[in-house]
Amino acid sequence: MNKAQLIDAIADKMGGRQQAADAVDHVLDAIVRAVVAGDRVSVTGFGSFEKVSRPARYARNPQTGERVLVKKTSIPRFRAGQGFKDLVSGAKKLPKGEVSVKKAPKGSLTGGAPAVMKKATVKKAAPKKAGAAAKKTGPAMKAGAKKPVKTSSKKALA
Repeated sequence: MNKAQLIDAIADKMGGRQQAADAVDHVLDAIVRAVVAGDRVSVTGFGSFEKVSRPARYARNPQTGERVLVKKTSIPRFRAGQGFKDLVSGAKKLPKGEVSVKKAPKGSLTGGAPAVMKKATVKKAAPKKAGAAAKKTGPAMKAGAKKPVKTSSKKALA
């Protein structure tokens, strides 16, 4: 299915082909702008879009075997949501005559225009730090536990 076929598929539900084309254009534009800005766009039941950085690396030219430096770049990434995965795999049946991707919970979106999104639907992608997960300096603590008190080897001056 291409963009024109998508517009045709939702035209009768949107009140006409022009309204459907505008809706598709506005939704795609909002997603692209948010991802370019580094935000993460999550659509409940469908999936999430985010910007991912690829570090610089060396690759090989398959004809000559020569090493070539590939520059650092950013790419868009889509991860399908669990509801979408279940429908595609056949674990759940596709409902007939109703929307397969469930609506967002009440209050998570504005009641106005569908292209307007609140902060709850667009999340900033946390910057990844190299080795941050592997670098643990102390013993693992349970959630809610108090931090250990640091003691110094120097005696306090009185």
